[in-house]
Amino acid sequence: MFFYVYMIKTKSTKFLKTYVGYTNDITKRLTKHNNNKGAKSTKGYKWVLIYKKAFKNKSDAMSFEYKLKRNRKERKIILKKYNK
Repeated sequence: MFFYVYMIKTKSTKFLKTYVGYTNDITKRLTKHNNNKGAKSTKGYKWVLIYKKAFKNKSDAMSFEYKLKRNRKERKIILKKYNK
């Protein structure tokens, strides 16, 4: 089983918000975010997946998620790559 660190952004062009998380099922997790069943900060928005990275174990995924959540510079780079 793989674990994924992912980054999503709001679909709306009026308001830009990003969120970083980890999961073992990206499709299911994105559906939860879009149905207001995900993290508290993602409720009320529609989301699109812009980044994912696979890990063989949960602890590595959680460690990378922690780093990416706090690295605004890297998040901006990911967002720029998606918007090209």
